[in-house]
Amino acid sequence: MTDLFDLPFEEEPEPERAPAAPARDPRKGGPVDERRTTNVERPAAPAKRVFSVTELTIKVRDLLEAEFFEIWVQGELSNCRVWNTGHLYFTLKDGASQIKAVIFRSALRYLKFKPADGLRVVARGRVSVYEPKGEYQLVCEHLEPHGLGALQLAFDQLKKRLQDEGLFDAARKRPLPSLPRKIGIVTSLDGAAIRDIIKVLRRRYANAHLVICPARVQGDDAAPEIARALRQIARVPGVDVVIVGRGGGSIEDLWAFNEEIVARAIARVPVPVISAVGHETDVTIADFVADVRAPTPSAAAELVVSAKDEFCGRIDRLHDRLRSAARARVQSLGRRVHIADGRPAFGGFRGRVAMRGRHAAELSHALARIMRAGVAARERRRQQLERQLATFDAGRRLAGIRTRLVASRGRLETAVRRRQHRSAAQLGNVAGRLDTLSPLAVLGRGYAVAWNADKSRILRDAEAVAPGDTIHVTLSRGELDCEVRSAADSTPRTPRTQS
Repeated sequence: MTDLFDLPFEEEPEPERAPAAPARDPRKGGPVDERRTTNVERPAAPAKRVFSVTELTIKVRDLLEAEFFEIWVQGELSNCRVWNTGHLYFTLKDGASQIKAVIFRSALRYLKFKPADGLRVVARGRVSVYEPKGEYQLVCEHLEPHGLGALQLAFDQLKKRLQDEGLFDAARKRPLPSLPRKIGIVTSLDGAAIRDIIKVLRRRYANAHLVICPARVQGDDAAPEIARALRQIARVPGVDVVIVGRGGGSIEDLWAFNEEIVARAIARVPVPVISAVGHETDVTIADFVADVRAPTPSAAAELVVSAKDEFCGRIDRLHDRLRSAARARVQSLGRRVHIADGRPAFGGFRGRVAMRGRHAAELSHALARIMRAGVAARERRRQQLERQLATFDAGRRLAGIRTRLVASRGRLETAVRRRQHRSAAQLGNVAGRLDTLSPLAVLGRGYAVAWNADKSRILRDAEAVAPGDTIHVTLSRGELDCEVRSAADSTPRTPRTQS
């Protein structure tokens, strides 16, 4: 509905009036010329409003968006093109007309199928105007295939594309391992599928090693999580087979297994993959890409174990056949021996065999005795050589030398201590004698030594100095500088000096 405030404020037009009869000139009886009439009043013309191109475009856009806010349009797709911005531009046409349309990236990502030229669709959106070119267009918010569901169309498109790439070829399908030691499982921890798989494997293959990588299996973010879980479990060393799936549900619930990202992730797993999605009647793209399709998660666990059961059954059958063949062979050879033993040519054969056995035993005993004697002789020779080698053993010789060195060191230390004591005693005697003869000892008893002035010689005679000379006197402690006042004759008396 058009809002009154969207309309421009203009003066209301004056109501139309009937054309008046032309005025007549009273003098001539004819019509009066209005251009010559100056005293007749003329009505004022309405004011003009001039729009710019942008204003007119905005005006048209507002009117279109207000009138065609949400409409459904049916037509055929043409000129579909996704620009680098992520928006899809296309033309919607029928037998006589066409309209340009666009679906923005935010809405395009939610479409379950891929728009392509020639598809008949029903578009929901609003009519708007592209201002730079002044073209009206349909801004779509949702597309639905006409006559076919969007999910089914998306399923058929992806199936055809992957089939053309060879992802469904039987040549790339790998057989299940006979004895899988490590089994990978990609499913939700909250669903019943994981419980069914564990229950079957625990009952029929209790020693299996399970590697569980949880992922959401329903919702918009389920497909990327399933692909991430498949990549992670493929990097686990030793995984022999992978089970991916979930329990039953509607096509919308199972749609995560119809996504291209999941299909390509299954194709990249380096080991066989079992697809166990939904019930037996449910078919997904993952079933075509996987190496083996199981109708249910429980059936997938049974497929993994069935290979082990067949392998064990084959081993049991081969064991029984081998035992029967060996028993038959032994019986056949026993009959042949019994028949040969009964023939005349073999008379006394057992006795001869016994004699040969006795002779072989005697030879064996003699050979053993000779061998023991030879071994004993060689053992004695070995012991003799070992004793001879022991005399040249560097370790033992070094031990003897080390013992002699220790003894010699002890004797040397004793002799040195004895010599030290003797030398110390001699030194004490000599020191005592030297102390007795030492001039210092004489000085200590009160004697003194007199020197000349420059201490170059000792004065022994009083005549060697004259009064007034300076002499040096050395005492037991200290020295004296003395001046000679007089010199006495050589009489036996102690010279007296005065400093």
